[in-house]
Amino acid sequence: MQELTVLDDHTGLFNSRHLRRTLEQEIVRATRFGHPVSLVFFDLDRFKMVNDTHGHQAGSRVLAEVGRLLLGTLRSTDVPVRYGGDEFVLLLPETSKDQAVEAANRIRAEIAATPFLREDSFGPVRITASLGVATFPDDAQSPEALISRADAAMYLVKQGRRDGVLAASPTTLPPVGRKTEPTLVRNGSSAVGVSSEP
Repeated sequence: MQELTVLDDHTGLFNSRHLRRTLEQEIVRATRFGHPVSLVFFDLDRFKMVNDTHGHQAGSRVLAEVGRLLLGTLRSTDVPVRYGGDEFVLLLPETSKDQAVEAANRIRAEIAATPFLREDSFGPVRITASLGVATFPDDAQSPEALISRADAAMYLVKQGRRDGVLAASPTTLPPVGRKTEPTLVRNGSSAVGVSSEP
């Protein structure tokens, strides 16, 4: 019963409840032993088009295939999570930002190269993902802030070309919540809001 309460029905990945508990534990360990913890936040680009074109059951099958892809690609120590909808989080213990960016790029490439729903008459379906990376303690000092930083970085990718990876930077991504007033990005671009909507 306990296992069922922390697993997502569609994907077999952990759910957000498990993420929050595990992330808190990992940050306590990281603080004690002085190693980093990284988080990758991503969602599928234009996923609504899959649902609108082929139906919600097809969309659910795509999510399940993404779950299997993550389980087959990540290390046994990594924690893949379906955060909600078509949003996913990867908790990477004892992983530096550079290592996390490398892992995120690998996941991005795997998703882009995978023909989803190959067995369906309308398949295969091609999708891409936008990914944001944040690392404790460099980018955030709490679980909530770490999630927000990774989410904000992901949103900047979605605002641009999509199908990419961006690491958070303390100078460009101040601590924010998922629903905040627009925040000025100090790289010459216009103000943006922090959200995970496409």
